[in-house]
Amino acid sequence: MKGYIHSFESLAALDGEGVRYGVFMQGCPLRCVYCHNPDTWCSGGNSFSSEELVKKVSRYKSYFGKNGGVTFSGGEPLVQAAFIKDTVQHLKVAGINYAIDTSGAAGLSEDAKCVLRDAQLVILDLKFWDDESYKKYTGGSMLAVLNTLDFLESIKKRVWVRTVVVPGINDSEECLEKYLELLKGKKCVEKYELLGFHTMGFFKYENLGIKNPLKDIKPLPAEALTRLQKFVDKRFKRSLG
Repeated sequence: MKGYIHSFESLAALDGEGVRYGVFMQGCPLRCVYCHNPDTWCSGGNSFSSEELVKKVSRYKSYFGKNGGVTFSGGEPLVQAAFIKDTVQHLKVAGINYAIDTSGAAGLSEDAKCVLRDAQLVILDLKFWDDESYKKYTGGSMLAVLNTLDFLESIKKRVWVRTVVVPGINDSEECLEKYLELLKGKKCVEKYELLGFHTMGFFKYENLGIKNPLKDIKPLPAEALTRLQKFVDKRFKRSLG
């Protein structure tokens, strides 16, 4: 089976536990206003078979240790859930773990459920707190995301939740309280991490001739991210307790 891949990142340390090999899949159903990889939106890209991909990944196996492995990201990896499912069988034979970094927006096909069920870890991007905001800023529906979170809770899968914080959109404690409400009672969620909006991908919009809706927005200051993360950490621990 062939899959379409945008790019790779060897020896990544921010996409799950341990040392990771990042596989960024091509294609995404969303059009997030703050996306820093608009070049992953469309289908196509470099074609690999499952065997070719695992052979490429296996070169780095000695660096993974006990907790490291592959992280499928994107774009939206579950758009190509059938390819990942096929690849996972080869990863198992090679003794390599994998994680899924997903928006949850692709829905829960049987292939997607299988991929999520067997993952070492799922990193779930919780973009907004209600369907109105979700549609406004991503073009998608939040229902698929909530269904994915409910599914992960039902199978007791380990989950890390992430949210990109954008100045003027969701950079307040009041907004973050709404996100935290969605996570109440979700025992599968181990931690909630905030990521600061940045402008490093702005050049891609120019290169692709795509309108950048946030071209005048400045990056989130580091001190603001630290303050909001401390706020979330305190509330998240309390909600778990």
